[in-house]
Amino acid sequence: MNIILVDDEQLALDLLENRLVKINGIKVIDKFLDPISCLEGITDKQVDIVFLDINLPEMNGLELAEKILEKKPNVNIVFVTAYDEYAVKAFEINALDYIMKPVKFDRLKKTIARILNQYVNNEKKQILQEENIRVNVFRQLTIEAEGGRIENIPWRTAKTKELFLFLLQHREQLVRKSLLIELFWPEHELEKAYSQLYTTVYHVRKKLKKFSEHFQISNTTEGYILNLTNVILDMEEWENYINSHSTLNMEIIEEYIEKMNLYTGDYLQEYDYLWAENERYRLQCLWLQAAMKVAGFYYDHGDVEKSITWYLNICSLQPEAEESHFALMKIYAERNNQLLVRQQYEKLKKILKEELNETPSSSVEKWFNEWNKVLRRR
Repeated sequence: MNIILVDDEQLALDLLENRLVKINGIKVIDKFLDPISCLEGITDKQVDIVFLDINLPEMNGLELAEKILEKKPNVNIVFVTAYDEYAVKAFEINALDYIMKPVKFDRLKKTIARILNQYVNNEKKQILQEENIRVNVFRQLTIEAEGGRIENIPWRTAKTKELFLFLLQHREQLVRKSLLIELFWPEHELEKAYSQLYTTVYHVRKKLKKFSEHFQISNTTEGYILNLTNVILDMEEWENYINSHSTLNMEIIEEYIEKMNLYTGDYLQEYDYLWAENERYRLQCLWLQAAMKVAGFYYDHGDVEKSITWYLNICSLQPEAEESHFALMKIYAERNNQLLVRQQYEKLKKILKEELNETPSSSVEKWFNEWNKVLRRR
């Protein structure tokens, strides 16, 4: 295995090299005293492991780690650090990721053995990079390989998963580091917040390693860009189809409903992310518009039962959507079902009062009052 060492102390580099070369199958191919030289020198090298001091001049070791992973996504990083409770706990580095100074030979052997074992396991469980993968974000995050096989990602922390989803929402766009700091670590001092950011991005890269051909996180001075390759995003597929079919007809209605079924729940419904609310609301409005269109289509074509089913579905999923309640009231009135008209009206009144502290709109009230007047004249 080819190894590169990075430390700002020459003595520490030499000591680590002397111990590593005693392990069979290990070759130290280069050593660097500063992060800039490392980034310049690593590009054209075939490297398997980088031993990296956390405390480096000019650039935090964690920031350097994620820059290395951007260039070499399959490289294993092992942090070398003097005992630092903040480094171990706040950076949330797992046991495979760091060794303590002074570096002991037995600890080095165990670290190398674990990395070798990881390589063997990855070869046994290797996921072939299929032409496309599918990422679902309606209701919750799932990733599907070819044939619908669900690929589980054991996210390091909840924040690692959330950061990935935030980058995914802003895919193909620059997301500024300052925005991520403000959003995810507002309570931290700036230096610690940036360390948290670099660590979290590092873990995102690690967890996406087996999908490296599909997800690429580019690092700029100002922020990050998540680019997707051969990725089908369920919300994007659904929205593109709905927007491209403004009118319905008998030829496409079944296909349209099949696409509507992709909407298995609200956008990231299972996660309490404040930053996702605007996008969730936008997609909810688009779904409501499309669902009302389907219900209206069935009504116009004489299939009133299917129309009622769709309006009831809308009332269930978006109970504050007044137009679906109103449509049901009018259908029940046409069928001379006075009980259902009144029940639907009272249900609407209760929902609006409890959820929004409002009353039905003037058009609904006017229709209902006139309907009551007609009944009294009979």
